[in-house]
Amino acid sequence: MQGMNDQLGATLDDVVILEQTVEPWIILRRMVLVPSLQLILIVCLVMQMMVLFEKAFMALSSWYGRFLGPRPHRIYKCDPIEEDEELGSLAYPMVLVQIPMYNEKEVYQLSIGAACSLTWPADRLIVQVLDDSTDPVTKVLVEQECQKWRKKGINVKYETRKDRAGYKAGNLKEGMKHEYVQHCEYLAIFDADFQPEPDFLMKTVPFLVHNPRLGLVQARWKFVNPGESLMTTIQRMTLDYHFKIEQESGSSMFSFFGFNGTAGVWRISAMIEAGGWKDRTTVEDMDLAIRANLKGWKFVYVPDVKVKSELPGTLKTYRKQQHRWMCGAANLFRKMWKEILFNKGASFWWKFYLLYDFFFARKIVSHLVNFSLYNVVIPVAVLVPEINLPVWIVAYLPTIMTLLTATENPRLIHIIPFSVLFENVISMHRMKSTLIGLFEAARVNEWVVTEKSGGATNTKTPTPKSQILKKPSFISVDKINLSEIGFAAFLLFCATCDLLYGDDYYFVYMYLQSISFIVVGVGYVGK
Repeated sequence: MQGMNDQLGATLDDVVILEQTVEPWIILRRMVLVPSLQLILIVCLVMQMMVLFEKAFMALSSWYGRFLGPRPHRIYKCDPIEEDEELGSLAYPMVLVQIPMYNEKEVYQLSIGAACSLTWPADRLIVQVLDDSTDPVTKVLVEQECQKWRKKGINVKYETRKDRAGYKAGNLKEGMKHEYVQHCEYLAIFDADFQPEPDFLMKTVPFLVHNPRLGLVQARWKFVNPGESLMTTIQRMTLDYHFKIEQESGSSMFSFFGFNGTAGVWRISAMIEAGGWKDRTTVEDMDLAIRANLKGWKFVYVPDVKVKSELPGTLKTYRKQQHRWMCGAANLFRKMWKEILFNKGASFWWKFYLLYDFFFARKIVSHLVNFSLYNVVIPVAVLVPEINLPVWIVAYLPTIMTLLTATENPRLIHIIPFSVLFENVISMHRMKSTLIGLFEAARVNEWVVTEKSGGATNTKTPTPKSQILKKPSFISVDKINLSEIGFAAFLLFCATCDLLYGDDYYFVYMYLQSISFIVVGVGYVGK
C-alpha cells in the first residue's frame, strides 16, 4: 500500500513538473504567437487584396481597350511610308538596329541573320552588333558572320569594348557613342535570341514617323519552345499574361508600360532627352522607359507584331533571369520613387498608377505575399488551433487570382494546377530577390546572361532516336537545391500535423506543395 502511495505521489510530481514546463509555452503562445500570427495573417490578406484589385483593374482595362476601346492602329496614325520617285530611299528614315550579345555561340547566326533580313532600304539601315563576348572563338565566329552579311550589301558594324562595365546597359550606351549613330532617327533593339520577321520595321516605324510624341513602339514576344517542357509551358502562361494584360492595360490607359528591353523601336531623340542608358540597376530598359515617360513621351504596344524568342530551358537559367528582373525592379523603385512623386509635369493619377499599381502592388507586394501567405503563414497557422483559416482565404481567393491570370490561355487550363504549385515554389526566390533589391543587399547588381540553346528554335525538328533511348539521370548533384528540400520538409511536417489533428483538408494542398518543392529541390524541372 505504501508503495502504491509512493508511486502515485511520484506520478503527481511528474504531472506538476509537466504542467510547470508546458504552462510557459501555453502562455507564450496565447500572449505572443497567436496575436503575432493573426497580425501577420491580416497584413498578408490586405496585400493579397491589393494584388487582386490590381489584377482585376488591369484585366478590365485591357479587355476594354481590346473589345470596346480604340486599337493602336486607330489611336495613332501608322500608314505605310510612301515611296517617292524623286527621293527614292531617302523617303525612309535612318534606322539603327542594335544586337547586344555575350558569348552567344548558339544563337548569334539567328539574330544577325534576322536583323540583316529586315525589309528596309539597305542604305537607310545600320545593323550594329555589340559583342561583349569573352570567349575568343565566339568573337571570331560573330565577326565572320558580320563580314558575311557585309559582303551581301548590308551595313553591319561589329563593335567591341575593353571590358563589360555596366553589362548590357553599358554595352548599349557605348554603342550609341559612335559617329554614324548621329545620322539615325530610330533605334530597334533585339536580344541575341530574338528573330524579327522581315516586315518588323515596316509595321513599327510608321507609328513613330507619323506621331511625333511617340517615343517607343513595343512588339509582343512569340516563343519558339513553349512545349519543350512543363516549365517552359508555365513560363508561356506567365509571359502571355504580361503581354496581353499588363502591357495592353498600360498602353491603352496611360500610354505607358515598362519597356521589355528587346523587340521594340525607340525614337533616339526621346532616349537622349531622357538621359540615355544607365547601369544603376539590372533593369536598364524599365529605367529608361520611366525617365522618358516623365519627360512626356508616350508609348504604344502593338500586339499584332510578334517577334520570336527562346524561353529559358533549365531551372538554373530561369532562376537567374527571375532574380535579375525582380531585384532590378525593386531596386529601381527604391531609386526613383521620390523623382516620380515630386515630378511637376506628371498628373496625380499617372503618379498613382506608376507608384502604386506598376511598382508597389505589381513589383513588390505580389512577390512578398505569394510566398509569405501560402508557403509560411497558412502552414504555420494550421499548427495553432486558435487561428481560424476560412476556406475563402485558402481556396477561393487564390482561385480567382489564378483564373484572372489564366484567362489569356484557355487551351492550357489543364496546366493551371501545376502552374500554381510551381509558381509558389519560385515565389521563394522572387521574394528574396525583391528584398535584395529593395534594401540594396548583396547581389543587387548581379547580372547573369540568360543561356540559350539555339536548337529549340525549330520545334518541328524530330528528336534523334539515340536521345530517345538514352536513359536520363533522375538526380544530379549539381542540381540539388537545399533551400527547396528544407522547405519541403517543413511543409510535410505541417501537412502531417493537420492530417492527424486538424479538422479540415488543408493538408491536401500542403502535401502537393511539399512534393513540388521536392521536385524542384532535386532539379527534376526543365530540360
